Formats: sequence, structure tokens, C-alpha cells
Amino acid sequence: MKWILMVSVILASLTSCKKSSQGDKAEYFELKSTDINSEEIAVRGKTLMENKCYLCHNPKAEEGSMIAPPMIAIKARYSKDAKSKKEFMADIWNFVEKPAQDKAKLKGAVKRFGLMPYQPYAQEDIEAIAAFIYDYEIEKPEWFEQHWKKNHEKRYRQKGKSVAQLPEPEQNYADIGMTYAKSTKATLGKNLMGAIQKEGVLHALSFCNVQAMPLTDSMSTKHNAKIKRVSDKYRNPKNEANEEELNYISLYKQILENGEQPEPIVVEENENVNFYYPIVTNDMCLKCHGTPGEEIQPKILERIQALYPKDNAIGYDINEVRGMWSISFDK
Repeated sequence: MKWILMVSVILASLTSCKKSSQGDKAEYFELKSTDINSEEIAVRGKTLMENKCYLCHNPKAEEGSMIAPPMIAIKARYSKDAKSKKEFMADIWNFVEKPAQDKAKLKGAVKRFGLMPYQPYAQEDIEAIAAFIYDYEIEKPEWFEQHWKKNHEKRYRQKGKSVAQLPEPEQNYADIGMTYAKSTKATLGKNLMGAIQKEGVLHALSFCNVQAMPLTDSMSTKHNAKIKRVSDKYRNPKNEANEEELNYISLYKQILENGEQPEPIVVEENENVNFYYPIVTNDMCLKCHGTPGEEIQPKILERIQALYPKDNAIGYDINEVRGMWSISFDK
């Protein structure tokens, strides 16, 4: 059980490695991970966290039954101090390598749960966990928001500050959904443009055919949400809109035809939030979704028909609803 407690307080009592004349802490703690932003590290870190950390940091546990603080509190505290992802990872490894009272940041957590005992953890494993925690959305216990507010209100009063100044722990649901949509769009766009610049539009079509869905799924994992791009005129059958989504797509088409600015649609269902927002065409889109013989060149059309025999995602003009973001996440 000691090795379980190790990761349990990993992020509860995480390190406060002091500033050095050498500058960024990440520079004098040599990281084992060569590409800290790779999806491989993220997937590995998530698995390690769920299989080991959640035994003590389980976000489903009641507040009174937890034996370590929730990951969301740990992430908030250590992100506050770290100036970079590398520093965040270095702080965690510095503590786990040799746990000590003076390295702990969450003093209250150490007082309540105790200092984690030393265990010979692999540096690569701790770095993978830390990398995932730093970049990805971490599930929040139902009781956490009230707990967070209660403790911060107390500290604000002790410092003579007004509770009205207390920052909210969450954005509103429309902002959260838009953040997920924009970050996924940025990831897809960056990779698509890279494919175009490397080998042209023909290569980009093959890239989309193979990589678009996995990249979207990876962003779902990152944000702890279900992220989809759906359309009434889909190219990939996996992007076909359901009846409810079709209604919202029709609504957004009418909004654009009226010259109005589209706004996110948020539908709350019990503990779940559904977010919708249109995907609107631009010049670049028309290279693969415009009119054959005009924007779509013959070789491009031939490749589209080969990759997507039932394609009907052509004939668009600029500033038309090509599809829609359909994102769902827990409240």
C-alpha cells in the first residue's frame, strides 16, 4: 500500500523547490522525457494516474472518505507556482525523488494526510503523470466547488479582502464549450496546415481520412469531454448529425442567412451539458468543399471520391454552415 500512498500525496504535497541562481528549475532537474508534449506521454500519464493515483485521489470519493486531496486541487496549487510545464514536472519529481516536509506546497493536505513515504518510483512514470495533470482537464469531485469556496473565503477574510473579490473556480458552460471547440480546431488546423505545407492538398486529404478522428478523440481525452464535429452533408459517415443536431444546424443556417452573429447553444440535462456551435466555411475550406471544376481541382475531386465514395460535402460557398461542434461534458 505504500506505493499507492506515494502517488497519493505526489500531487497533494508536491514540491516547492526553491529558486536557484541557475534560473528555471526545469533546467537543473534533468527531465527524462524528451518530448513532454507528445500524445504518447499523455496517454501513459492518464493510465498511470487512473490506475495508481485514483486509488487515493479518486474524484468519485466523498470528501470525508478521501485519503489524499483531489487532483483538481493539486493541479490548481502547483500550476500557480510553476512558470512552465517543465518546471511543473521538475517540481513533482524533485519531491517524489526524496519526499520532505519543507518541499510540500499543500501544507494543509500534508497535515491532514501525512507525508508520503519514500518509494523507488521511476522518474519517467512520475513525469508522465505530471505532464498529463498539467495539460489536461482533471475530473472534479461534486463537493469540491463548495469546499474550494469555503477555504478561499476564509483566507480572503484573514487577509482583509472582500469576499466579492473571490475568483470563480469555473467559467460558464458556454465559455468552457467554446474553449474545447477552439483548442480542438487549433489542433486539427495546425496538423492540417502542416500536411498541406509538406505535400499539398492531396496529401492533406489522406491525412484527414486517417488522422482527423483520432486527433479529435485525443482532444476529448484532454478535456474530459465528448467532442464531435457533425454535419448534415457529411464526408465521413462518422460525422453524421443526429436528429437533434440537425435541428441546430438548420437554426444556425437561418441565423447566418439573416446576417446575424451565431452564439453558442447550451443545453443542460441533469448533470450533463451539451454545447453546440457552427463550423463556418472560409477560402481554405473550399479547396476540398467548394464546387468541382472551380475551387475543387480534378485531381482533388478524384481523391475525395476514392477516399469517400458516398461524399456529399461539396458545393459550399464562403461563410456557410459546413457543420457544427457538438460537445458534451459533466457539470
